[in-house]
Amino acid sequence: MFTGIVEELGEIVGIESAGDSAKITIHGPLVTQDAVHGASIAVNGVCLTVVDVKDETFTADAVKETLDRSSLGALGPGARVNLERPVRLQDRLGGHLVQGHVDGVGRVVSREPGERWELVTVSLPAGLSRYVVDKGSITVDGVSLTVVEARDDAFSVALIPTTLALTTLGHKAPGDPVNLEVDVVAKYVERMLGARAARPAPETAAPAGGVS
Repeated sequence: MFTGIVEELGEIVGIESAGDSAKITIHGPLVTQDAVHGASIAVNGVCLTVVDVKDETFTADAVKETLDRSSLGALGPGARVNLERPVRLQDRLGGHLVQGHVDGVGRVVSREPGERWELVTVSLPAGLSRYVVDKGSITVDGVSLTVVEARDDAFSVALIPTTLALTTLGHKAPGDPVNLEVDVVAKYVERMLGARAARPAPETAAPAGGVS
């Protein structure tokens, strides 16, 4: 589990294709300080399992499902990526609950610069708009953000100077893909309400006595 608070900007230093999967090596001095085989690290919002750690880099396997459902398959050596280690139970929850399970890939539609911030609009894949609401939370390339405006086909977020400077979102141009993860709480609520609506109404017992 993650919080969407990016710890550092890493860099992809190697990708080894293996048919329907890939082995990705990433340079990240901070996140590799305590990384071990089997540890989890979020890469642009995708939870990957560490298989090797060496010289401030770590290597992780990305299977076909991961490559198909995220933007990782389109990245190459030299690409910058947002990195975050899992949250510990005693840590502060600075963003929101993030699983590292990408729901879809959106694209940057536009950027509107302000004096010290930017309003960025991102397209929404079909089927995700019902989970996105004004002032709700969404994860974009692993960054926990608050939705400014939610529409059926897109949403906007306001990026503060820290986000612009310390994450890949400061460099994304219109048309660039971004990984999206909606708030998992919304999905559970939808499932629970759907199950409740589908449950047959309990039969009521007939009243005792005859009809006058």
